[in-house]
Amino acid sequence: MGYMHQVFLGGKGVYACRDCHTHIALRSRVESKQYTGQYGRALLFVDVVNVRAGDEDKRSMTTGVHIVRDIYCMRCNKYVGWTYIKAFEPDQRFKEGKFILERERIYDVTREWGVY
Repeated sequence: MGYMHQVFLGGKGVYACRDCHTHIALRSRVESKQYTGQYGRALLFVDVVNVRAGDEDKRSMTTGVHIVRDIYCMRCNKYVGWTYIKAFEPDQRFKEGKFILERERIYDVTREWGVY
């Protein structure tokens, strides 16, 4: 497998992988902060970059059964969250195609460097 091109995000509010600092998402793309993951608080994003998805998995969550894929940092291969492939409950279908990032697995680059 060849080198995978990394996307560098600009502007304010860039979230990155906690381990290797690869840019993953923009704060402006957060849809909700009201989620919980394996490691505690999590954020729902409309889109992310520089991740790869694992295999599909059917999971029972507090909001119902979903088909999801864990997502990993493209550079260091560390787990950062998951993406929703399919929601079986009609009121949960808005999550399909969106991403959960675990707050413990990412950090806010601009806050770390004091850029606001």
